[in-house]
Amino acid sequence: MPDTDVTAYRLLHELDERFDRLVEAIEVALTIYEQQTLPTWAFHQPAIEAGWLRHALLDMWHQEGQDGRETRNYIGVVAANQTLLEAIGAINEAKANISELLQKIKNLSPKAFGEIKQRLPKRHPYVDDVLRQSGFARLHLKQCWRQIPVAEAPVSRIRLAWYSSGRSIKRLSVQEAERKLMDLDTEAAHVRIQLRKLAGLPSGEVLAQVQAQAPLMRANLFFTEPLADGHTRRAFNIAMPLFVPAPEQRLPHMNLPPLHPPTQRTRARRRDEKLEQEPFLPSLRIYRYKDA
Repeated sequence: MPDTDVTAYRLLHELDERFDRLVEAIEVALTIYEQQTLPTWAFHQPAIEAGWLRHALLDMWHQEGQDGRETRNYIGVVAANQTLLEAIGAINEAKANISELLQKIKNLSPKAFGEIKQRLPKRHPYVDDVLRQSGFARLHLKQCWRQIPVAEAPVSRIRLAWYSSGRSIKRLSVQEAERKLMDLDTEAAHVRIQLRKLAGLPSGEVLAQVQAQAPLMRANLFFTEPLADGHTRRAFNIAMPLFVPAPEQRLPHMNLPPLHPPTQRTRARRRDEKLEQEPFLPSLRIYRYKDA
């Protein structure tokens, strides 16, 4: 057996152990939460459903037809005591350890990495049972390692708002853009037009491929007292429940944003926008930089 395969095999066993520790850490936190009556708020839920937090923390599977880049959201706030905060910290540490090891396995052996989504669910009866009963195919690795947001200090107010203008930008060379176009139907007229446009660019020009990101809920936290560094507020993306220290066992004051994100861009375009407004290669969402 090649050394690479041996190492990958060992890393898979280590991943099994790290996944076990993650599920154990989640169970510890859920036990602490379920044995107490901690104030909890869930987005557009007049009353918290039984098992809501359990489902949120253990949702690590990939639904049929779900885009692998997308994750399901569990927007909520929990007024936590110190014991629960420490338990959530242990979950986040276990998640970080899994994320680190997944990257190692991916870099070492794509074949071994491909086995993970079928392998890990069998490590825990709850996850495996849900997968079988619901017909879900495999583990959703991003939902497995995504961190749970935790406020650094007690919070007096939380301002919630949809953020729907996010995007990721990947820099590409002209040659890389050409290869992507060649992967399309080169007999199509619109692809040939774009290839001709691309041929007119200097070979050293850098282009940008833009991917719109799914809308997310943004939480602006206003601390009861300034932090040690002087900050009085902090912003979080809260796809997962936000845990806030609550010595008085009360939730902060919160607004209620709309149930659905806006359908159109709500933020004005920046004056220093570096990309041209119209895509240069529409089929690939590729733009030129203004200073090109």
